[in-house]
Amino acid sequence: MITNVHTVASLVGAEDKIIESIATHGPVAVAVNALTWQNYLGGVIQYHCSGSPKELNHAVELVGYDLTAEVPYYIAKNSWGKGFGLDGYLKLAIGCNICGLANEVPDRNGDIEDVVLGFDDLESYVNRNTPYLGATVGRCANRIGGASFNIDGVEYKLAKNVGQDHLHGGIVGFNKANWNYIRDGNKVIFSHLSKDGDEGYPGDLLANVIYEVKDDDTLYVEFLATATKRTVVNLTNHSYFNLAGHDSGAEELYNHVIMINADKITETTSESIPTGNFIKVGGTAYDLRAPKRLGDAMTSTGYGFDDNFCVNMYDKDLTFVSRVSHPSSGRYLEVYSDQPGVQLYTSNFLPSPYEEALVGKKGVGYRRHGAFCLETQKFPDAVHHDNFPSAILTPGDVYVHKVNYRFGVNDGDAPRVVLN
Repeated sequence: MITNVHTVASLVGAEDKIIESIATHGPVAVAVNALTWQNYLGGVIQYHCSGSPKELNHAVELVGYDLTAEVPYYIAKNSWGKGFGLDGYLKLAIGCNICGLANEVPDRNGDIEDVVLGFDDLESYVNRNTPYLGATVGRCANRIGGASFNIDGVEYKLAKNVGQDHLHGGIVGFNKANWNYIRDGNKVIFSHLSKDGDEGYPGDLLANVIYEVKDDDTLYVEFLATATKRTVVNLTNHSYFNLAGHDSGAEELYNHVIMINADKITETTSESIPTGNFIKVGGTAYDLRAPKRLGDAMTSTGYGFDDNFCVNMYDKDLTFVSRVSHPSSGRYLEVYSDQPGVQLYTSNFLPSPYEEALVGKKGVGYRRHGAFCLETQKFPDAVHHDNFPSAILTPGDVYVHKVNYRFGVNDGDAPRVVLN
């Protein structure tokens, strides 16, 4: 079991945890809306201070609190000098998220970063997103060799969009579909009807993706699908992560530490099509069963990773898949899934340093090895290999794929692991 891991991200929206953290760990840095503080002379700020996340514009340290006062308050240390407020300090009411102090809490270094690569506008996702940044991929994620398959004696020819093969659902895959959606509390439910013959696939396919956010620093994703004919289905999420920040590039990606719960990978040809055989990771560059610096592991492969790891499945529900951490910031990501495979991809095909960068969020140029993907999935090209978990969906059955992305922050350089 892992003990003594203080997750700063868990303080967001939870003032009781902020108080507990101040008492047990000391000052907590928070982002606030300080627009109305210019004339503060004393007293407890209780009103007229918006807590909207969009209006956070300043940072202070919460250094103490008083729960016995008539209006319980935090003691906040400001950075405007001793001439401000109460010798440089002010009081903020507890319990009402005043000035948005519980909306965003930095990591252990006081930094808040966007850790997912992407674009600032819809047009870029539609017209420039050749790497599938953040995409829902389907009908079939990864590759299908020869861009064709046979079901019940009928051969189906698919769109060829990577050499002579089929990748990520084809030329107009699910990543380019205009999905319908509804919001249900803290869930957003997307739906898409893929018609019989889309990109060559048989049958109408009704797909849903459910995103849910709870108060445990975890993004819950569930893919569902039903079909009118026997067809191939293998949906995934293709987010690109860099826990140092989306703009940190390869230099910081190499400093990540990774482990994957897999004893073997699927062997592939030079065109990344599985042969049907497996390679045991022991003694190879693909042995990530113990934490390893990602840059060192990538160097051992000669280029980086774009490989399907066969997850050691211990549970029919969710199994631990991978843990990636960034030691200097303390941020980590854990992935749990019910799928038998996970594609580790280290952005090998983003532009090289000698090519024009892919311009993303806030004008940042994304380049090779600037992020990693953990795409939970059925094995690639499963429709051609009887010894792989089946990717065929039959009418009357429901395709289900669950994956959880759990984020956190370590207090120290690493969590302390205790073996019982």
